[in-house]
Amino acid sequence: MRLSEWRQTTRGQKVMTNKVASAFEPALRGVGATKDPIAYVLWGDDWQVRYQIMAATDAGLAVCNVRVNIPQEGPRATAKLIRWHKVTVGDLNVEAHHGHRYVTTQVENQVLQGMDDDADQITAWVAHLYARIDGRAMSDAVSGLLPAGSDRA
Repeated sequence: MRLSEWRQTTRGQKVMTNKVASAFEPALRGVGATKDPIAYVLWGDDWQVRYQIMAATDAGLAVCNVRVNIPQEGPRATAKLIRWHKVTVGDLNVEAHHGHRYVTTQVENQVLQGMDDDADQITAWVAHLYARIDGRAMSDAVSGLLPAGSDRA
């Protein structure tokens, strides 16, 4: 899913405002991300205060930590680039039961887990990462095939 699609989700509309984007977009571009990269957003437990954006670049995985509101400073973002040959992606585990899917994996020590629509987003993201790590180009049609509409708000 593209970063712009994440911004249209329920959570994204609340915390990925233009003011916050003015912090994370230059940080992501600074490590080589395109204007609207294929990305995955880890909301975490306190998503209204901080979250993490993982974005695929030509050189590697851009990991951007975003703090929404720092007192007397405003939003802040820090990004780093992990070269593809050093990116750590765990095994993708899928459990299916009574028509539901549960997926879990780790990317750079961050646990990604979700059910049904969220599971589809995770599997598409991990498939994209596997392809990039293996040096295969992943078409936008395949990597962005999932709708942006599902997030747990």
